[in-house]
Amino acid sequence: MSDAGGPKGGRGAQLKHTGLRPGWTTGACATGATTAAYTALLTGDFPDPVAITLPKGQTPAFALAAEELAGEHAMAGIVKDAGDDPDVTHGALVRASVRLLPAGSGVVFRAGPGVGTVTRPGLPLAVGEPAINPVPRQMMRDHVAAVAERHGGSGDVEITVSVDHGEEIARSTWNPRLGILGGLSILGTTGIVVPYSCSAWIDSIRRGVDVARAAGRTHVAGCTGSTSEKTVVAEYGLPEDALLDMGDFAGAVLKYVRRHPVDRLTICGGFAKLSKLAAGHLDLHSARSQ
Repeated sequence: MSDAGGPKGGRGAQLKHTGLRPGWTTGACATGATTAAYTALLTGDFPDPVAITLPKGQTPAFALAAEELAGEHAMAGIVKDAGDDPDVTHGALVRASVRLLPAGSGVVFRAGPGVGTVTRPGLPLAVGEPAINPVPRQMMRDHVAAVAERHGGSGDVEITVSVDHGEEIARSTWNPRLGILGGLSILGTTGIVVPYSCSAWIDSIRRGVDVARAAGRTHVAGCTGSTSEKTVVAEYGLPEDALLDMGDFAGAVLKYVRRHPVDRLTICGGFAKLSKLAAGHLDLHSARSQ
């Protein structure tokens, strides 16, 4: 997932050998917006573009699409650019509102409109927490600390992340099935979206297994699509949180369940795709296996 503009507000570097343009995660966007808003709180001015440092050392800079400063509160927004990846959050406006807190409060995260809340165990966040994943949280903490050191702040702030129309966009994601309600997740482990890597889909499969295990499910099903999912439900009566939207990534399901076992795994799909799995292909896409 991603933001507005590539590095330094440009179009971004091309990926080697593919010619595809990478993008930025929602976590990178939220970090940029947080950095800009907190800087404005301490200095009175929004840095635009705002530069951040990603976990692997890249230093993109993002143009601001929204800004607001009032007393002890500031808001900045960045439009996510997913590059050439077909990401449902491409073009979404990611906002971070920062409010000063008393010394010793630390950094507190809140879910604003369009950002979900965790309602089921099994995810890397506690039930009741805003769906802002651990790496983006750490990125925001690190940048708040850097801004505080640069401009004489305490680093004690409340960060509310929101995404315009995020609740509507989230209906096209795994979030409702994973028990993340009310909007999107703020994601990203590197800050960069690699086009067609399908990393978000594969990560969602893994989180689906985690949620099913945490709910005590002993039988889960990986399904290639809606028809196979309906078949599994009719045959076994499995609940929604035991269903994995596997798509073509049979290998992702098998490898993760091997490391995080359940008593019973059903794989369901059309005979052509499953004959490819029987022949040893773990990626069932027509372009990647015959």
